Amino acid sequence: MVFSSAVFLFYFFPAFLLCYYALPWKNAVLLIASLVFYAWGEPRFVPLLMASAVLNYAFGRLVDAAATQQWRWRWLVAGVAANLAMLAWFKYMGFFADLLKQVGLLDDGLKLPAIVLPLGISFFTFQGISYLVDLYRRDIAVQSSFWRFAMYKSMFPQLIAGPIVRYSQIAADIDQRSIDNTRVWRGMQLFVLGLAQKVLIANTVAVYADRIFGVDASLLTPGVAWLGVACYAIQILFDFSGYSNMAIGIGHMIGFTFPPNFQRPYSARSVTEFWRRWHMSLSSWFRDYVYIPLGGNRGSPWRTYFNLALVFVLCGLWHGAAWTFVIWGCWHGALLVVERLGLGRLLARLPGPLAQAYTLLCVLLGWVFFRADDVPHTLKYLRAMFGMQASAVAPLAAWQLSFGSSAAIALVVGSILACWRWPAALPLGRTAWRAAAPVLVAAGFVLCVASLAAGTYNPFIYFRF
Repeated sequence: MVFSSAVFLFYFFPAFLLCYYALPWKNAVLLIASLVFYAWGEPRFVPLLMASAVLNYAFGRLVDAAATQQWRWRWLVAGVAANLAMLAWFKYMGFFADLLKQVGLLDDGLKLPAIVLPLGISFFTFQGISYLVDLYRRDIAVQSSFWRFAMYKSMFPQLIAGPIVRYSQIAADIDQRSIDNTRVWRGMQLFVLGLAQKVLIANTVAVYADRIFGVDASLLTPGVAWLGVACYAIQILFDFSGYSNMAIGIGHMIGFTFPPNFQRPYSARSVTEFWRRWHMSLSSWFRDYVYIPLGGNRGSPWRTYFNLALVFVLCGLWHGAAWTFVIWGCWHGALLVVERLGLGRLLARLPGPLAQAYTLLCVLLGWVFFRADDVPHTLKYLRAMFGMQASAVAPLAAWQLSFGSSAAIALVVGSILACWRWPAALPLGRTAWRAAAPVLVAAGFVLCVASLAAGTYNPFIYFRF
């Protein structure tokens, strides 16, 4: 079940809100609804989700109750290792087994069991690790109630695709939260905004991104190849940021404040700035729990470069167990190192649009690795983008892929919204927005429902991760 599905919009979510507002046991309602939500797509993994809650709750109590700092450290290491072992088994076992076979350290004939990736495992594993580390650092108090902790771990708005909500960010809301009409209305606006981003823009361009990346890259003209990666860039931004906005909006409607996850990343004027704006809950997680513990930028320059590179290799692996994700992480890590070596100072002196164009080019090239099926496909696609492909068959043009007016409008509107550096004060003031908001929200919701009713393409990218 995804937020942009008819089942969620017209059945699950209204029923949940009715029960949540009418009944006094709000944590219990949220826990039960979250387990139903997760079971709708992955019923066999509900025990795994609850096992993760039990594991992190138990290790959290052990860390908190340890008599000495040494034992606090030991319980922390054991808890983090247990989380990583769970993630490694389900997400990386096949990848590392193939790697060991390639280098001759594992028998080629060894057959591993087929392992299905549980929905949201990367997100709820990172939640558990941050909870244990924050307890060890004494940044938070231990949660004494298992059921409240299980509610936090399984909370359906952010369970599948984030943002990665740390316990410290909503600890007060778990015990006591207030809901008023102003906050509910704000949540509804954010939810409809995210739904429109997902349904009206991401879904529209997704058809053509998938179509272009799905054909033999040797058949693509440079123009069509660039069109494909541009469509994917808009798709992944509005798909993921739209889902995040819907999650944040639901959070407001039920009394929680989730952290922001996107801040117009394609308007960035360096790759460093891009990562301050893209998937902010993930980048800040790696900063606080990997980069800074490694030493951050407190050591020698070369140690800083190593820390950056390692963080982005891990960031690539977090997204998926494939060489394309590893290379994508290395690409961004290398770009950040180069900017620290001096390119960042040069970019700061360049005209803004030129620095932004450089950043977009780097990001678009990286998206090819992120989207392509494998490394050979990536290399072939890159050759097509730069006109280095030789094919005996006539290359495909955009019109042959049925790239129509609706896709062109979604791509242009999405590009403007994504790339324009919005001024701090918009021409329309708050009073005008307040007057227009109900009409815009209603119109946006109606358009989204009409689009979904027409059976439009409705994938969700981050289910892969």
